[in-house]
Amino acid sequence: MDRMKKIPVREQDPKERAKNFKEVCLGYNEEEARLEASRCLSCKNPQCVTGCPVGINIPGFIKEVKEGNDLAAAQEIAKYSSLPAVCGRVCPQEKQCEGKCVLGIKGEAVSIGKLERYVADTSRKNNYDLTTTEPKNGKKVAIIGAGPAGLTCAGDLAKAGFDVTIFEALHKAGGVLVYGIPEFRLPKDEVVAHEVENIKKLGVKIETDVIVGKTITIDDLFKEGFDAMFIGSGAGLPKFMGIPGENANGVLSANEFLTRVNLMRAFDECYDTPVVVGKKVAVVGGGNVAMDAVRTALRLGADANIVYRRSESELPARVEEVHHAKEEGVNFHMLTNPTEILMDEKGCVAGMKCVKMELGEPDASGRRSPVEIPNSEFVMDVDMVIMALGTSPNPLISRTTPGLEINKKKCLVVNEETLETTKENVYAGGDAVTGAATVILAMGAGKQAAAAIKEKLLK
Repeated sequence: MDRMKKIPVREQDPKERAKNFKEVCLGYNEEEARLEASRCLSCKNPQCVTGCPVGINIPGFIKEVKEGNDLAAAQEIAKYSSLPAVCGRVCPQEKQCEGKCVLGIKGEAVSIGKLERYVADTSRKNNYDLTTTEPKNGKKVAIIGAGPAGLTCAGDLAKAGFDVTIFEALHKAGGVLVYGIPEFRLPKDEVVAHEVENIKKLGVKIETDVIVGKTITIDDLFKEGFDAMFIGSGAGLPKFMGIPGENANGVLSANEFLTRVNLMRAFDECYDTPVVVGKKVAVVGGGNVAMDAVRTALRLGADANIVYRRSESELPARVEEVHHAKEEGVNFHMLTNPTEILMDEKGCVAGMKCVKMELGEPDASGRRSPVEIPNSEFVMDVDMVIMALGTSPNPLISRTTPGLEINKKKCLVVNEETLETTKENVYAGGDAVTGAATVILAMGAGKQAAAAIKEKLLK
């Protein structure tokens, strides 16, 4: 075995997976996991841990995998994370833990994410009990939103002996894990539901179909005896370009498209809940959500296209997701920017006017700004347009809660160290504070807030 190279991970054949919603990556088997774990150098000063937003003892759990102690590995991860099977699948490890791996300097980093997935999947298959909690302390905490931030905060507090209730607006717990990320990247029944069930086994109660700000308010929850609250309501308000024709039938946000497909199970032949998909679909954007949307459209039978105003090297999506999209047959139109969506006499999408772009000087973020090339306008033949331009928090909670401040981006204002908002004993984290970001960063915020709540309420 060449220690400088990763053990390859098995995947579905691109031609086959482009026609189904089964998981693309098949993960490691036991032998492959042991071999990959044996590549770890067990550094005395492990930089991989500093790259993990939830601070998992990475060398510790990998050592257990290497020695064949899968239960011990699962127990080690459980000290830090309540969603290991999720993180092992969707975290951008190449920018975090694996990006800090010493082996990555001259070779390939250890596949930390795939090993975490192996441990979590093995734990699920063997029904390991990971529900160790401290005695009840008599304090009650309400969590608003059952996404990655809320679930993490709830799990950590329950382990510390708190009485925790999550209030979720939709009919299923999981947030973006359920309605945003496609089935072929993150199986819902097999993986997400199991992780949620593990959190419930810690004693966490989950009440669905409760819209905080309409069904009940934060002040009502305080009156019901909750000592503190954590807002992890995410960022579900989609952004659009503001160009002519965006009100045409056949223009929708990636958020709406993915939610319909996931929650209505439009991908499942056993469900009579189809989603109308055009013959030629353009997804505008270059992030992970854009890749999720375009690969979903492809699987539903569309000629699927990515339209992005910068170059391929500046795509913000994970390299792995771009690679998978290309393998599956997605078309990429780089340095291209829509200017108008054309409509037919029925008000439906009948094409999209675009211009070609070139990269100019760097903008405030350090990326080179796209500049329109004169006289480069053309019409792209599409009959459906999906906007994947990011999202912002829904203002419902801030509007109905006196004392909660928001900034210009409609995000909640918090103390950076404790994540306490401008309303006492109300904390917030994840996309509700940062705007749309990654699952693992939301989890890190949930963990940070849980620690602050514990410190304040147990003084």
